[in-house]
Amino acid sequence: MIKDLLIITIGCGIYGFTLVNVNMANQLAEGGFTGISLILNSLVHIDPAYSTLFLNIPMILIGWKILGNQSFFYTIFGTVMLSVSLWIWQRIPVSIPLHHDLFIAAILAGLGGGVGSGLIYRAGGTTGGTDIIARIFEKKLGIPMGRTLLAFDVLVLLASLSYIDLSHMMYTLLASFVFTQIIDFIQEGAYAAKGILVISENSDEIADSLLETLGRGVTYLKAEGAYSKQEKNIIYCVMSPHEIVTAKTIISETDSSAFISILSVHEALGEGFSYNPKPRKKLFK
Repeated sequence: MIKDLLIITIGCGIYGFTLVNVNMANQLAEGGFTGISLILNSLVHIDPAYSTLFLNIPMILIGWKILGNQSFFYTIFGTVMLSVSLWIWQRIPVSIPLHHDLFIAAILAGLGGGVGSGLIYRAGGTTGGTDIIARIFEKKLGIPMGRTLLAFDVLVLLASLSYIDLSHMMYTLLASFVFTQIIDFIQEGAYAAKGILVISENSDEIADSLLETLGRGVTYLKAEGAYSKQEKNIIYCVMSPHEIVTAKTIISETDSSAFISILSVHEALGEGFSYNPKPRKKLFK
């Protein structure tokens, strides 16, 4: 838990630094509750360090049953640390010489925000806000979380046009794209392998071709058709992303009617990851 809280603290520090010295300094908007705090700062001059806390704490208290004990504690901690980070960085004079280049500012905003948020999520924390709203909507109304998050971000970005122009909004969208890519990279790590599942009547021939051409190990998964009640060998093979096209070609040449499913593979025991078979103890009984 101490390690997780340290990582969340570092992530909040990076995210807060980026919001203050890149987003706010260059009038780039942001989605979610953080974006609302930037709107309030611009229009009515409320310090984002305070508005972020005041906006998030009620939502956390509303959604504490959905979050669970550990997530509730981590979210409270992340929200407070982000507010503290915003308060500190606004009082430490830091100047990043971008020479009014909004393209570089957008890239830096995406990189810094993505790294900071990615570390927070990687440690199992959040900074509250829209994540909680999305979980409530999913549980009560059956609306997928991704759809709620996207809709809320769109509304906040549209509202941000009240203090930024269309040009700054376009650069904000660029920052948002970089932001999501960096978060995905940190969440999945540099290990970007893909797994493919192949269902075919010619599984032996396909497996031999994959072994011979790609030099990749192949595993048979025993399966039975629900309708036909026939046993089949499903092929499972892990490879790098650039080998996917070659694998598809091999499979289609052997069986043009084969069914292929491509999966993301996360490295669980490689460098930079740890595995602990013991479950974490609950923070509260």
